[in-house]
Formats: sequence, structure tokens, C-alpha cells
Amino acid sequence: MKLSIGNNIKSLRKAKNITQEQLAELVNVSCQSVSRWESNACYPDMELLPTLAEFFDVTIDQLLGVEKIKEQNMVENYANRFQTALSHGKIEDCIAAAREGVAEFPNNYTLLNQLMYALFISGDETGNIENAEENARQYDDEITRLGERIMKYCPDQAIRLEATARLAFHHCEQGRKSMGRKIYEQLPPMTLCRENQMWWSLEENEKLPFLQKQIKECSDILYNYIWLLANSGKLSHTDSLFILNKAENLRNLITEQKFIAYCDVRLHYDKARLYGQMGYMVQTCEELAVVDKLAEAFDNRPDSQTIHSLLLGEIPIRRTDFETADTRSIKAIFREDWLMDPAFDKIRNTKKFNTLEHFLK
Repeated sequence: MKLSIGNNIKSLRKAKNITQEQLAELVNVSCQSVSRWESNACYPDMELLPTLAEFFDVTIDQLLGVEKIKEQNMVENYANRFQTALSHGKIEDCIAAAREGVAEFPNNYTLLNQLMYALFISGDETGNIENAEENARQYDDEITRLGERIMKYCPDQAIRLEATARLAFHHCEQGRKSMGRKIYEQLPPMTLCRENQMWWSLEENEKLPFLQKQIKECSDILYNYIWLLANSGKLSHTDSLFILNKAENLRNLITEQKFIAYCDVRLHYDKARLYGQMGYMVQTCEELAVVDKLAEAFDNRPDSQTIHSLLLGEIPIRRTDFETADTRSIKAIFREDWLMDPAFDKIRNTKKFNTLEHFLK
């Protein structure tokens, strides 16, 4: 257990508005001892703990930071419950875990952020959430209040920026695009983000993992932009297919060790949909067969695996990392929803399509 007694003594001393010299005199130790405590170079002797706790009017557990450690462990348990439920599309369980955590720790911003996210996801109409539209209306004000509170008071920059972006997106989803735009404009530009500036401060042993992490994150961002362009509806079907193939090539370029991700399943489904809209029966059915194979592989992926790549280093992938608003398997979604897309109407009654559909059922 890593104690935070040094930080606590420093914080409590400053709250009392006394110097290290004054505290040293009050507890009959040297000023150097107090300095070493506060720099976490060593701990106070055990016999001094009651005196220090009494002087600062706290319990010994609070002085040692044990209560904070207990809180962190409990928050981590709530967060794990939340993430497990989210990976299975059990959004009501996500909301319940987050609300339970916030009730116990009402000022914990990790849990407040998770509650905001769960309420936001509960309005996702692309999943199989009952009353998604009603949830979006019901939780609108609460999502906004949580987002504004986190933006204003959260000391953790990463959580604050995440909630800021989500609040802006929420306003856009609710038809308040001007409000969303105003919040988005408060976010720092990509050129000034931490990752683009930190290289010059890194030690030699930090440079390789830093670069590999940034390549991973930047390639994910680039892939997403390429996918959005292909599905923007602003290009011809032929150009969109060309761009989706570029996205697939990017995935193959970045990592030598192939693994099945949700984006692979979705990409081939998008290609099948475009072929269907163009009336290309053979190519449509070929792509749908690939989707079926990839969906089954994704649904049966291991609970955890590690991907090795020269560009990315070692990337641990957990089954619970996948976030969804749908309790069904991807193969079930493919069969029950995706195949019903009007893009396949032109070939729906053909023998080849019916054979594939029968096989899936």
C-alpha cells in the first residue's frame, strides 16, 4: 500500500498556515525531518502519528491517507463494474453502478463522468436499448448539469476535456448545434495538444513507448476520419469504395499482427452496402460473407490478448475495452439489423442472397 502521508502533512500544514520550522518545533523534531516527510523521502516515526493527527485534527487513517486509498479502491471497483456492463451493452447496469458510486462518493469526478457517459449512451438509438428516444429526453438536463459541473470544477484535465467534448456532442445530438459548436471551440487545437509538444521533455527511455503510443492514437484518428469521409454521403459510391479500401490498407500497414476489431466488421459491411446500392450482386454477397466471418471471429475473441507491432509496440487488448449500447452479439446485429438495410433490396430476392440469408439464420 502506497501511503500519501507526506503530501497530507504538507497540505494540512499549509491549511494551518504554519512553516516547516514551526511544525518541527511543535512536534519536537528537526526542520530537515519535516522536509523529508513532505518530499516523501521517509515517514514520521510511529510514535509521532497520534501527536500529528491530534494537532491537525484528523484521524491517523486520514493522516496516513488510508481513507483516500480505500476510496480509490472502491472507485476502481465501481469503474470495473461499469466497464464490464458497458462491454455487454447493459446500459441500465452502467447507470446503476455509476449512481451507486456517486451516492457514496458524490464529489468523485471519475464516477460523475461515468454517470454522464452512461446517461448519454442510454439515448443511443443504434443499439437495442428500449425507450432510447425517451431516455435522451429524460436525461437531457441531467447530462447537461453533469457536464457543466465537471467542466467548471474537475481538477483532472483529461476528465474535464472528455466531459467537455461529450457535452458539446450531446447538445448537437439534441439539435442545439450552436451551443455544441461554442463548447467545441473551447477545446485546444490539435497542434497545441500535449502529445505534440512533449517530445522535447522526454528522457531517452521514454521516447520509444511515447512514439509507439502516439502512432497508435494518431492512426486511430486518421482511420476514423477516412471512414467518416467514405460514409459522408458527399462522394460517389465508387469513390467511397476506393476510400474504404484505403482505410483497410491503413489497418494492414500499421500492424503486422492481424487481429479482428469491430471497425474491420463494420468496414466490410459498409463495402457490401455500397456494392448493394450499385447493384453488384456478386461483390455484395462476397462482402457479406466476409462480414459474417469477421463478426463470428469478433464475437469469439479472447478475453485478453496482446498485439505485437514494430510501430505500435505491445498493445494489450481486453474484451471489456469494447463499448456498446447493444446486448446482442455482432453477428446477431448483422443478421437482424444490417441485412435489413434497403441497400440490399435490389438483390434481396436473388438465389445467392437468399442462400446467404438462410445460412446466417
